[in-house]
Amino acid sequence: MDWDKLRVFHAVAEAGSFTHAGEVLNLSQSAVSRQISALEESLNLPLFHRHARGLILTEQGELLYRTARDVFSKLAMTEALLTESRERAQGPLKITTTVAFGSLWLTPRIKDFLDLYPDIAVSLVLSDGELDLAMREADVAIRMTPPRQPDLVQRHLMTMKYTVFAAPDYVKAHGLPLTLADLDHHRIVVFGEDARVAPPLSNVNWLLDAGAPPDRPRRPVLEVNNIYGIYRAVKSGLGLGAMPDYMISAADDLIPVLPEIAGPTFDAYFVYPEELRHSKRITAFRDFLLEKIAEAY
Repeated sequence: MDWDKLRVFHAVAEAGSFTHAGEVLNLSQSAVSRQISALEESLNLPLFHRHARGLILTEQGELLYRTARDVFSKLAMTEALLTESRERAQGPLKITTTVAFGSLWLTPRIKDFLDLYPDIAVSLVLSDGELDLAMREADVAIRMTPPRQPDLVQRHLMTMKYTVFAAPDYVKAHGLPLTLADLDHHRIVVFGEDARVAPPLSNVNWLLDAGAPPDRPRRPVLEVNNIYGIYRAVKSGLGLGAMPDYMISAADDLIPVLPEIAGPTFDAYFVYPEELRHSKRITAFRDFLLEKIAEAY
């Protein structure tokens, strides 16, 4: 297969249209269309269903796309390794982690990392879903659960627990609960049914049950689908909420509530593909994380 045509096919499959692929490749829409038609003719197979709303891969197109995506991801990884300096870490580094951890803990520390390694171009992808590192959707991940893929390297970063917090305005208006039973008379912010909790917990809304009579469960004042939303609601003074340790640095104006409560614990991991084991960029970022964690905990 012609390499240039395969490159165009990959871009079209990624973009879903000739026009958008042309913008990525700096080619006209007609030039992209001609390349795809020529590739289909050489294979004697249709690769796309043409619709007014865009392009859909055929069964044969899906097969070729999976192979092309794998080839291009490996080429991108090889290119990054080849261009990395022997003397210093440099090149692109795409990092993914959860929305809350990335927003509240990691992003404020990225400046220090870039001050140390100005030749590394960092991009952050914050998502509560897991990106596929093996397919190079990101180079490294900070995850709140151990990786399930066997071809990923993992390094334990820290063990964290949940602590209950309240804003000063809330405490001024409602006081502080002194016992678990006192929680019956307080507003509590929890996860909602649509929450994608990272990490997943067996009893995600344990604060509603802690010390409560089985026949009189507490009712939350608000349900939110992620931990960052809980943080913002608590910070606004709406109610009490349980948050992980890593939020403490961002929640320096919040007041701990019943700190003796034993909330759920979970582990954070630094994860990356096996083929990046010897990358200086990966090593530099891993060591930076471990140093910052040692300072914070």
